[in-house]
Amino acid sequence: MQASPTMRIGELLVAAGLVTQKQINRALQLQLDEGGRIGDKLVAMGAINRETLHRVVHQVPAAPVSIADIGINETELLNLLLKVMVTGRLETLAETAAALALPTAVTMLLTDSAVRGGLLMVLAPGPGGSVRHGFTERGRVRANEALAASSYAGPVPVPLASYVEWLNRQKITNEAIDFPAIANAFSGLQIGDAFVDQIGPAICSGRPLLLYGPPGNGKTSTAQRLGRLFKDVIHVPHAVMVDGQVIRVFDPDLHVPAVTPAVAGAEPSGLLLKTSLRAVEFDPRWVACRRPFVVAGGELTLEMLDLRHEPTAHFYEAPLHLKAAGGVLLIDDFGRQMVTPTELLNRWIVPLENRVDYLKLHTGKSFRVPFETIVIFSTNLAPTDLMDPAFLRRIPYKLEVGAPSPELYRRIFRDVATANDMADEIDDRVIDTVIAKLAGAGQPLAAYQPRFLIEQIVAACRFKGMPLAFHPTFVDYAIDNLSVGGTCTGTAARS
Repeated sequence: MQASPTMRIGELLVAAGLVTQKQINRALQLQLDEGGRIGDKLVAMGAINRETLHRVVHQVPAAPVSIADIGINETELLNLLLKVMVTGRLETLAETAAALALPTAVTMLLTDSAVRGGLLMVLAPGPGGSVRHGFTERGRVRANEALAASSYAGPVPVPLASYVEWLNRQKITNEAIDFPAIANAFSGLQIGDAFVDQIGPAICSGRPLLLYGPPGNGKTSTAQRLGRLFKDVIHVPHAVMVDGQVIRVFDPDLHVPAVTPAVAGAEPSGLLLKTSLRAVEFDPRWVACRRPFVVAGGELTLEMLDLRHEPTAHFYEAPLHLKAAGGVLLIDDFGRQMVTPTELLNRWIVPLENRVDYLKLHTGKSFRVPFETIVIFSTNLAPTDLMDPAFLRRIPYKLEVGAPSPELYRRIFRDVATANDMADEIDDRVIDTVIAKLAGAGQPLAAYQPRFLIEQIVAACRFKGMPLAFHPTFVDYAIDNLSVGGTCTGTAARS
């Protein structure tokens, strides 16, 4: 999804949950009736206070109004202009501006420069008098040369200095996280109050976190719930330019744009958000996103933690932790990656300690970027088998997600039974029987078991055409399926 050049602050206010779409519509109507600024109308309505409005307005990258404002060498800009035009077969100014993610006025300055340099020529106006440009022979040769040097033909990158500035301005620790927010994020998930007390400070610190314990007790579910905590909208660049090299950052598979089509399009009342809250327009080279929550499992390699150079395309893909910047990176099943835990931790020893990382281009150029990512390691293995005390010291928060107590197990069982329309069939005697059978089968309690068992019992009841109930035989079948080598009462096993 490419950000629209006309994205407005109002859309971000709605996306951040600071105002409602209904309030925006009302403010627009007041502006149409009375004039003035929409922001002032929202403040007068009591929809938002002026301090919050001011903060949001000044936390949005402002669109460039000149070529110098872009922060990229004009030669590089002209090369990119020619590349997007030739690869996209673009002629109109509006199409080119959208492809470059630049305001139309600034794109016109670039095309005028290209015309003066003999790279483009002005064609006859298109439909509606739209400005059109075509290639001169010299311009077509230069476009092909630029593509041979790098096939990147997309939104104009932002300079490294701007990217670093916004990484620092959008730190995840800037977001206020309190006990009610943590409790709300974990609503519907049965966990102990002590665990909430422990995980809250870990998230507020922004430091690495280790979740460990036996499998099936909710480490991954716990980590994923943390993604619900964060409400801020951050800005992710389509690409960054370093020493003339393009690094692609925005990833539609990992980044979730904050402005939904329902907000960005026509309003139910028929009003269109055609007026900005302020004169400042959003820089479309950045995409307004939710804080990222990136998960890497057994597929993680060391190469994914460094710049990946595309040898034929001649541009770079940002490493995984840079795509997770401003958010959370979950290393799931830590210790089962293709890279050893020691190699992984050696790669991150400086970033985890100093919160900065050093990346290197294939040209040999090194540069520094903030390491503004909460890294969560989740493992079923013993932490002391994975890392030595020096590494453990660099992970200041270590939370054991152990087996549930019998009381917590009963709460989970009741919740799952209710969700499966078996609330009337559940009581303490049923659960105590299950717990006793698990103990007899040598199965320790685990948080995943209630869902596993009840889903199998439901399936067996439906197969037999029987009412949903905890029939002893079906309970036995389900417990047998928790492991292999148990006592199976099926016909195939007896034959």
